[in-house]
Amino acid sequence: MSKGKDTEAAGAVHQYLIKQNRPYSATDIFSNLHQKYGKTSVVRVCEELAKEGEIIEKIYGKQKVYCADQGKLPSVNENELKEMDESIKQLNDRLKTSREKCRESEQVLSSLNSSISTEDAKIKITDLSQKIKHGEDKLKSLKSAGNHVTEKEKEAIYNLHSKNMKHWRKRKRMTKDILDAILEGYPKTKKTLYEEIGIETDEEYNVQLPQ
Repeated sequence: MSKGKDTEAAGAVHQYLIKQNRPYSATDIFSNLHQKYGKTSVVRVCEELAKEGEIIEKIYGKQKVYCADQGKLPSVNENELKEMDESIKQLNDRLKTSREKCRESEQVLSSLNSSISTEDAKIKITDLSQKIKHGEDKLKSLKSAGNHVTEKEKEAIYNLHSKNMKHWRKRKRMTKDILDAILEGYPKTKKTLYEEIGIETDEEYNVQLPQ
């Protein structure tokens, strides 16, 4: 690299360290300056600036870090420090508010992304409208039908059903009592008896009496 390029790199490194006012390694400086200057050049100018007393060099094991010489930075009075602190506080408040707004916007965006699209909503509305109309037409047809069951007829059906269930239970109980009496003197199993006389049970056909 030319001498002029090194001079330019030295000025850029020096100004960067003054502006940031925090320690960096030569590699960090090379990256943070967007690799505008060669890494070898940045390492060389850091060492030269340190030798000239323009910047401070600190060695931690095998690692070298560089920072601006605090003694050469302009002094700041108490009022300026207070103004800086107040400015920092205001900026932090603005940052907090911006983060909250960003979080709210992300929640809204997430909600919108998970919602049904306008086109899908239109299709769903059309489908539901057709189903509602079909249901209404069916209900209207049922209400206007002339063959519907009257309350009196419905009551008669329920009474007949109840009567038949009582007969069913009674006859089932009588049959069981008779068969149990036969089995007391029957030398074979109940299954054999049922097969010989042709008895079929509700349980055999998974039939249960209504409650």
